[in-house]
Amino acid sequence: MPRVRVHQHVNPLAPYFRQAPKPVDINSIFVAPERPVLLDIGSARGRFLYRMAEMQPDWNFLGVEIREPLVIEANEIANEKNLDNVHYVFCNAMIWLDRLLAELAKGVLQVVTIQFPDPWFKKKHAKRRMVNVEMIDSIAQHLAPNGRVFVQTDIEFLAEEIFGLFRADGRFSETSTVENPMPLKTEREQAVESKLLPVYRKLFFRTLDADPN
Repeated sequence: MPRVRVHQHVNPLAPYFRQAPKPVDINSIFVAPERPVLLDIGSARGRFLYRMAEMQPDWNFLGVEIREPLVIEANEIANEKNLDNVHYVFCNAMIWLDRLLAELAKGVLQVVTIQFPDPWFKKKHAKRRMVNVEMIDSIAQHLAPNGRVFVQTDIEFLAEEIFGLFRADGRFSETSTVENPMPLKTEREQAVESKLLPVYRKLFFRTLDADPN
């Protein structure tokens, strides 16, 4: 059972969530910082990541979540499980992802997952949606060449919006994927599929930058 109760939605534009994070230092949070990193943006209670960490001990897993109590809880659970390859940070990724990743060694970030982000249905709240041009630019800057971005949502208009933002960036190629390419599914994904509802998925790849010479 959850240890903490939190609001399902928080306003990412509220002053508290605008505070800048410190750049993450993987040398201090991971025992083997040279391992490839999977970044999960919007990690919620962190269950997907610590299950991944158990399944793939040769990778490091970094979760980013805007609801700070969930970050604290997830790190406590990871510590209880003696997992030294997973860590969670409190950060408003729609604003501060670039700052958070500023000190990552080049090439270490190999996979980014964005799974079932809050759709903020009302038109007046569209500016609160997590995935924006700035976030995609940050991913493009820090993701290793040929690195992967897996996006999935059960909201069709949100899928079209996010997929369009990645296409417009110009630094990603894409492939449609009917099935989840990850070795396990999130609880939200399982719940949606159990109702026989559609899930919209794309796998993007960071293209090689052209040689300026």
